Amino acid sequence: MAAEKPEKPMRPQPSLAEEVGAKASRKLKARRKGPHGVWYGLGMMGLIGWSVATPTVLGAALGLWLDRRYPSPHSWTLTLLIVGLILGCLSAWRWVAEEEKRIRDDQDDGR
Repeated sequence: MAAEKPEKPMRPQPSLAEEVGAKASRKLKARRKGPHGVWYGLGMMGLIGWSVATPTVLGAALGLWLDRRYPSPHSWTLTLLIVGLILGCLSAWRWVAEEEKRIRDDQDDGR
């Protein structure tokens, strides 16, 4: 016989006054921060793009230098370009995950 799953504890439902208060505090907080327009979004996309592009280009440049300085049958340029790309993608992913966590924490604080 399969083991029964323990039931998740149910959260108490907030009252109408608590919900209205939470929404009002989130709205006031958003007003204090100011509106995020198109330029803010483009800036964030640019920041993520640079966090991927910079290690990729640096890896390729280091690989070119190594290929010229220490010739080998394997391409340092291609290897370090891929390593830089992976590091850049991991860095961008980590940054986006932290921002998402911060946004969720801000929303949870408003409840």
